[in-house]
Amino acid sequence: MNPVEKAIWFIEGHFAEDITLDDIAASAGISRFYMSRAFAVFTGRSVSGYLRGRRLTEAAKILSKGAPDILCVALGAGYNSHEAFTRAFRDQFGFTPEQVRTQGHVENIPMVEALKMDESFVVNLETPRTVEGKAMLIAGIGARYNCETSKAIPSQWQQFNAYAGNVSGQVGDIYYGVCCNSDEENNFDYIAGVEVTDFSDLPDEFSRVRIPAQRYLVFTHRDHISSIRSTMMTIWGKYLPRSRHEVADAPNFERYGPEFDPRTGNGGMEIWIPIKN
Repeated sequence: MNPVEKAIWFIEGHFAEDITLDDIAASAGISRFYMSRAFAVFTGRSVSGYLRGRRLTEAAKILSKGAPDILCVALGAGYNSHEAFTRAFRDQFGFTPEQVRTQGHVENIPMVEALKMDESFVVNLETPRTVEGKAMLIAGIGARYNCETSKAIPSQWQQFNAYAGNVSGQVGDIYYGVCCNSDEENNFDYIAGVEVTDFSDLPDEFSRVRIPAQRYLVFTHRDHISSIRSTMMTIWGKYLPRSRHEVADAPNFERYGPEFDPRTGNGGMEIWIPIKN
């Protein structure tokens, strides 16, 4: 089992208990930072979002069968008050607990069922090289995403393409997709941009990020860009857990060189993962 499979197994066996991200990460033998990142890569959800969804889904099933005491259901789902439970329930499903109990079914509820792992690993992942990366200034179009909204990243690149090649102080013709400022809900900033010599004389709508000097594992993705998720799953689900490397809590990025054709998605690119020395 890879670390995410272990985490899902642990959550499914304990979600009615007072478990934390630390508990889930420990069950898989990895750090909380690694767990947050790997879980999102594999499932498209944050750990806390999945845990909350599973608890509320089981509560909805109980309510649909006519549970007489909503507070008891709330306590069983890990909430200390009727009000907190109702607020979380409504945010998750768009219905109140009373409405679900009254209607007597969950057919119109967006349930969060137990995940089944997608094992579409890339078999022929090339051995990465280790690179001592220099400090860089990256500027471009930025946005904040979560697991569900990150599908909009390709359209972000369309916005940046209007500036490509004409950014003040641009260094070379390499383009970067930088992930940074992530949290445990797996919200993160993504900047589609280029390296610049300084942050002066840039468009007001540009975002900026300083990337410090850092050691990286550099993975090559040679196939069409649409299959990058399989490569990411292989990196986080197979290679890193079996390696001796520990991922650093620092920006990671995609590097698109002159060989990459943004019109066709062909040509290949690199994935730079920061690691501790």
